[in-house]
Amino acid sequence: MKAAVIYWSGTGNTEQMANAIAEGAGAELFNVSDFTGDIADYDRIAFGCSAMGDEVLEESEFEPFFTAIEGALSGKTIALFGSYGWGDGEWMRNWEERAKADGAVLVNGEGLIVNETPSDEDLETCKELGKQLIA
Repeated sequence: MKAAVIYWSGTGNTEQMANAIAEGAGAELFNVSDFTGDIADYDRIAFGCSAMGDEVLEESEFEPFFTAIEGALSGKTIALFGSYGWGDGEWMRNWEERAKADGAVLVNGEGLIVNETPSDEDLETCKELGKQLIA
């Protein structure tokens, strides 16, 4: 089974989460700007993006990337994760609905969100998510 973690991080918080998820899953790790592969080549994928602006995905790199690959998500098992600094997680709820509408199967049925910098406990939860992604 081939797994990947693809993320965007502005402050490093979502990057810390991505590293822990990749460790738990034994997955390849990519910053979204460095990913040049094909989504179809991966059996399991975790996508990470922090909340930006009015609780939306980052708009210059991550949103265009995710929009471009949505057609390849049907039937795939994926995980969603990210950090936020304000609001109540609306960006993640909207992202979950998008992914489900694309036909993706979400690990745990929902995304994993962390407020600000992940604690050691949050990073352990991320590692567990990685393990669940490949289970």
